[in-house]
Amino acid sequence: MSSRMLSYIFKRIVLAVFTVWVVITVTFFVMHAVPGGPFLSEKAVSPAAQAAMEAKYGLDKPLMVQYTTYLTDVIRFRFGPSLKQRGRMVIDIMFDGLKVSVRLGLIAAFLALLIGVVLGAMAALYRNSILDRIIMIITTAFVSMPSFIMGSLLLVAFAIKIHLFPANGATEGGLVLPVITLMLYPMSYITRLTRSSMLDELGQDYIRTAKAKGVTGWRIIFGHALKNALIPVITYFGPMLAYIVTGSLVVEQIFAVPGIGRAFVQSIINRDYTLIMGTTIVLASLIVIMNLLSDLLYKVVDPRITFE
Repeated sequence: MSSRMLSYIFKRIVLAVFTVWVVITVTFFVMHAVPGGPFLSEKAVSPAAQAAMEAKYGLDKPLMVQYTTYLTDVIRFRFGPSLKQRGRMVIDIMFDGLKVSVRLGLIAAFLALLIGVVLGAMAALYRNSILDRIIMIITTAFVSMPSFIMGSLLLVAFAIKIHLFPANGATEGGLVLPVITLMLYPMSYITRLTRSSMLDELGQDYIRTAKAKGVTGWRIIFGHALKNALIPVITYFGPMLAYIVTGSLVVEQIFAVPGIGRAFVQSIINRDYTLIMGTTIVLASLIVIMNLLSDLLYKVVDPRITFE
């Protein structure tokens, strides 16, 4: 590994840490600026009891003291107890949610990448044909349709009407519909991205040279053009993977999937400060890590790329 690449990686890591710190800081102060608190919804809580609970969790201290304490704890990977789920630590809640969301997200991301690249390559190879137009019409429809509409349609059609799959994502076989819902948008976007990039590559001189040597069809796609055409896909796939793995908030709510996305939504509803902060840090960290990895993969896909 060259010194230039090591310097690039170091700079990106420093930038990633700074980005996560900014997210933590903004979320912390915005959250505390919103009127209300985690204990206001408690039934029949006297002012003395509320003051005692705030003192127990350190919410009675000055805001900057709370902020400094929280940053110190995060560096030590201590996210504190949940303010609403009594007796449970935030890191345990996030770990339980991540186990489900990672399984759901990795399956959806793998299928989206595999199907999207294949369909995009087919559309490029048979451009302006009926197959190309059908693929573009279908992917345009899926890209244009929000996930909450797609999820609701799949839920009604396959869980309520014909009872093919369970509606509850926590039951056996309950992840099928959430996986399909999460997969359709990125699959369609990757299909269109692959097609566009592939068409650009097919017009390059080295492709014309390969055709002149008698190479045709799928050998040109997979043997020559695909590797370079995947660079835009890699750019998109990194952040998309982080988004899917952490779980779509809407999809997990629709199908009652006990993932980290659903935990995040519940934490906002309950004003659970520590859980909000923990899930926000996880999401931000995954996004910056995936961005870094996707940038490093450029060199693997195309050795001509330099880390200036």
